[in-house]
Amino acid sequence: MGGTRAVVLASGGMDSCVTVAIARQTHDTALLHCTYGQRTASRELRSFHSIADHYGIRTRLVVSMEHLGKIGGSSLTDPSMPVREADLSAKGIPSSYVPFRNANMLAAAVSWAEVLGAHAVFVGAVEEDSSGYPDCRREFYDAFEAAVRSGTKPGSDITIVTPVIRMRKSDIVRAGIDLGAPLHLTWSCYQREDVACGVCDSCALRLRGFRNAGAEDPIPYEVRPDYA
Repeated sequence: MGGTRAVVLASGGMDSCVTVAIARQTHDTALLHCTYGQRTASRELRSFHSIADHYGIRTRLVVSMEHLGKIGGSSLTDPSMPVREADLSAKGIPSSYVPFRNANMLAAAVSWAEVLGAHAVFVGAVEEDSSGYPDCRREFYDAFEAAVRSGTKPGSDITIVTPVIRMRKSDIVRAGIDLGAPLHLTWSCYQREDVACGVCDSCALRLRGFRNAGAEDPIPYEVRPDYA
């Protein structure tokens, strides 16, 4: 673990867990978790704390963004909207997209980074998800970083680091295994907190990633379809 401080956005999912593992190689890490009224908020929060405990990270912050749930427009926050079953070939923006969520989270992370004197904010965005999520693309993070330079005090020099953004899920699984990341503590399911459903887009991407990496996903599933 290096001495330069960084804030890592940690959802409790696999991608952010691997991002924590990567960040810790070069930075003194502080972890930020955001709740926004999502269906699996309590389960994700439990994973966040478990990952932080695993690494012995005491500097952690949980921020409520309940306004995103009140704004709605997403099947993750509106129980009247069904979470669609996985279709990994689908195009367009899925119902699970939370409008401009990542910008809200990055804003909180940058605010905290400025207070902590951290010069980097790590986020586990993956462009494999970006066919549906416009805020998972590197061009979005480049634009946000430009806004950070304009809107923070001189000398803040905060960069937005996306170490897994070009990786496929299988690459992230392999990186997590190589780094000894606690993938068994993570949670990715969009709609269940007891066992992962296995049929939402997030479960499908994760299961396919483990399958293509030649590894067994260690978390429990209700069903485990073989996603090609």
